[in-house]
Amino acid sequence: MERTTARSTEKSWSTYKRYRKLLASGTGTLSKRPRFEPEEPCYMDHGQGCRLWDIDGNEYIDFRNGLGPISLGYCYPAVNKAVAAQLQKGTVFSHPCVLEGEVAERVCEMVPCAEKVRYLKTGGEACAAAFKIARAATGRDIIAQCGYNGWVNSLASGANVLPRLREDAPAGVPVEISKMHRALPWKDLAPYEKLFAEEGANVAAVAVAMDYATADQGANFLHGLRELTRKHGALLFLDEIVSGFRVALGGYQDYCGVDCDLAVFAKGVSNGLPLSVIAGKAAVMDALERAVVSSTYSGEALSLAAARATLDVYREHDVIGHLYAMGRRFQEGVNGLFAQYEYPLEARGLAPCLALTDCARGRTVDNAVDTLFRAAYAHGLSLYLVCYINFSHQPEDIDEALSRLEDTLKTLA
Repeated sequence: MERTTARSTEKSWSTYKRYRKLLASGTGTLSKRPRFEPEEPCYMDHGQGCRLWDIDGNEYIDFRNGLGPISLGYCYPAVNKAVAAQLQKGTVFSHPCVLEGEVAERVCEMVPCAEKVRYLKTGGEACAAAFKIARAATGRDIIAQCGYNGWVNSLASGANVLPRLREDAPAGVPVEISKMHRALPWKDLAPYEKLFAEEGANVAAVAVAMDYATADQGANFLHGLRELTRKHGALLFLDEIVSGFRVALGGYQDYCGVDCDLAVFAKGVSNGLPLSVIAGKAAVMDALERAVVSSTYSGEALSLAAARATLDVYREHDVIGHLYAMGRRFQEGVNGLFAQYEYPLEARGLAPCLALTDCARGRTVDNAVDTLFRAAYAHGLSLYLVCYINFSHQPEDIDEALSRLEDTLKTLA
């Protein structure tokens, strides 16, 4: 049965237009900025498990998951309980909280490269800090960037400043600083070999975020970069903001079996509370004794309590196995429906974080991704360029989502 009846986002859009006058860009997270009036909701009211409800009361099966941080599910009981208990003790103290050490023990146990860690609040600032650490540890200046490293991608000319927006002259970045960042491609070693041949003595690190659609094919590329960086005395830095605690327990480095020097985690570590983790070899992390990275909220206790609880769930349950099982169920169903209705998209990559990508299907749909997203909202389905699976997605949720997707595709046929 189609679900287009009795759905209105009128309250959502009128509220958004009111606050848009006060909020720069409309929201602090540009990828959450609503674009599809009237189908898309502007504001959510609450979530539970793998579902969301907007302020108009509409329900959605969610595959955006806060753009990735909700790895266990909205209002996951063990995490909520840990945060509520910590709230009664305090949030930020005048001295360090023991939770800093307890979470560090868990990260170092799970992540191959982690010998020491440092906390911040977001992935973007953690990447910026890791760039500083790499430069301090090597005494070099140039950072080669591959993939999307959050807002700090905009330091490099020609990089993606947002996942679907490339910019040749980064706004707000002095040219001399931009020259210290090089945007290089995924799964092609030749440009890196050229960079090292020309400026190898000044390359501090190669920072890599996996390409979602071809993440299952990246191991040889990473091992090639590992050999190249070692040869020239540079660091291999993995941006695990998305892949960490999602594609394998120890992240993409664990999945590919590659030895890296430095890594950054954020989405996945604390089930939606703001926390990022810089992890690396002790010799590299000890650069923080000289290169200052310090924040009042680094040791904020609510997020650390959430991280401890989240990582314990990972240790006690096969979260990764469940993400793959539900992701494969979703991928097979989605691709079957796309083929049946000749819709020119395909879900590719690793099952916990599938990428919706263009493909030939026998007919052309202008802006196929946007067209699908707009129509899916009207059927209670929240999709994204990367469709994230969380631990609360169950077979019946996946099957219901596929039913809603079929309703969506019928309207677009």
